[in-house]
Amino acid sequence: MESRKSTHSDQSDTRAWYHKPHILLMITAAAMPISFVSWSTLINNFAVEQAAFTGREIGILQSLREVPGFLSFLVVYLLLFIREQRLSLIALGLLGVGTAMTGYYPSIIGLYITTVIASIGFHYYETCHQSLAMQWLDKKTAPAMLGRIYGVASIAQVATLLAIFLMVIVLTPGFDISMLVFGEAVPSSLSSYQIMYVVFGVITCGLALVGYMYFPIFQIGSNQNKSIIIRSRYWLYYALIFMSGARRQIFVVFAGFLMVEKFGYSIGQIAFLFLINAVMNIWLAPLVGRMINNIGERRSLIIEYVGLIGVFTAYAFVSNATIAAALYVIDHMFFALAIAIKTYFQKIADPADFAGTSSVSFTINHIVAVFLPAAFGLIWLYSPPLVFITGAGLAAISLLLAFNVPHHPDQGNEVMIGYKGQVPVAGE
Repeated sequence: MESRKSTHSDQSDTRAWYHKPHILLMITAAAMPISFVSWSTLINNFAVEQAAFTGREIGILQSLREVPGFLSFLVVYLLLFIREQRLSLIALGLLGVGTAMTGYYPSIIGLYITTVIASIGFHYYETCHQSLAMQWLDKKTAPAMLGRIYGVASIAQVATLLAIFLMVIVLTPGFDISMLVFGEAVPSSLSSYQIMYVVFGVITCGLALVGYMYFPIFQIGSNQNKSIIIRSRYWLYYALIFMSGARRQIFVVFAGFLMVEKFGYSIGQIAFLFLINAVMNIWLAPLVGRMINNIGERRSLIIEYVGLIGVFTAYAFVSNATIAAALYVIDHMFFALAIAIKTYFQKIADPADFAGTSSVSFTINHIVAVFLPAAFGLIWLYSPPLVFITGAGLAAISLLLAFNVPHHPDQGNEVMIGYKGQVPVAGE
C-alpha cells in the first residue's frame, strides 16, 4: 500500500472514504479509546483485586505510565526514518498489544511492564495524531472538525463501556442488576479481566491495521521541521500545556481511585461513570468545537479553569458517593474545553513547526507527570483532600495564564502581555 499515490487533504471532495484524511483521523480517534478507556476503566479494580495495590503502588504505576509521555520529543527523530502517518498507526497498534497483555500479568512488576508498553503506544500515537490534525485541518474549521473527531471517539467510548457492562454481566456468576444500583462491589475473576483486556486490545490493533493497509500517505501543506522546535514566542502555549499536564494527573489518577478506595465503586459503576462521560461527549464535543469558533480560545479557557477550581475544591471535601460521581462527570465535561489550547497553538504557529512542537509539547505536558502521581500517592496516604486542593491551586494558575491569551491570536500576536514574536520568516 506504500506505493499508492499520495492524496491531498481536501475534506470536501467526493473521493472514496479511504482517500480522505479526516476519515483516518476519525478511525484512529475511535480506535485509541477502545484500548485506553477499557484499560482505564478496569485498572483500579484489577490492581486492587488482583495485585493488592494501595495508593503508593497506583501512584508509582501512573508515574511510570507517564515516562513515555515525557520522552515524546524522541518522536521527531523517528520521523527521520518513518512517515508520521505510519508512525501514528504503528504506535496505535502497540497500545492495543500492551492492553491485551495486561490481564496476564496480575502483579506489581507485571502491571508496571505492561503499562509502560501500552503507554509508549498511547503517547507516541497522541503526539503524531495531534500533529497530523493540525497539518490536515483548515484553521478556520479546525475547532468544529476536532469537535466532530472527538465526538466519534466518544461514540467508540460508549460502545466500549457498554461492552464492558455486558461482559461483566456475562462473566460474573450470579450477577444481579441490584449489585450495580445499590453499590455492592462485584469482584471479578482473573479470567474475566483477561478476556476483556484481550478483546479490546485486539480491536484496537485491527483498526490500526485497517488504517495502515487501506489509506494512502496524505500530502501536507508544509514540509515539517525534523528537529525539536522550541521558540520563545510560543512561551504561553508551553505554560498552558505544562499546567494542563500537572492538573490532569490529579483527575486521571486520583479522581477514579477515590471512587474505588473511598466509596467502593465496582467495575460496573466505574464503567457507568465513563459511559455517562462518553455519551455526553457525543453531544458536547461538537458543541464545544463550535463554541470555541464563536467565543474564541481565551474565553473558552477561562470558563474551563473557573469550573475546574470549583470541581477540585469540591472533591477535597466530598463525603457522598453520588455527589462524588456527579463531580467526576462535571470534571470530565470541563476538560473537553482543552481543544482550545490546540487551536490557539494552530493559530500562532508556523505550519512547519507542528510536528516538532507537538513532540516537545507532549514532553512539557509530562514533565511533572513523571513524578507527581508517585509523590501525590504518598500524600494520599496521609491526606487525600490535600491532593485535590493542590489541583484547585493548579487550575487557578492556569486561569491567570488564560487571561493572557489574545482575543484574536495569530502569528505575531501570541500574548496580550509579555514577549511577542515577530511574524516568522524563513530560517527563524
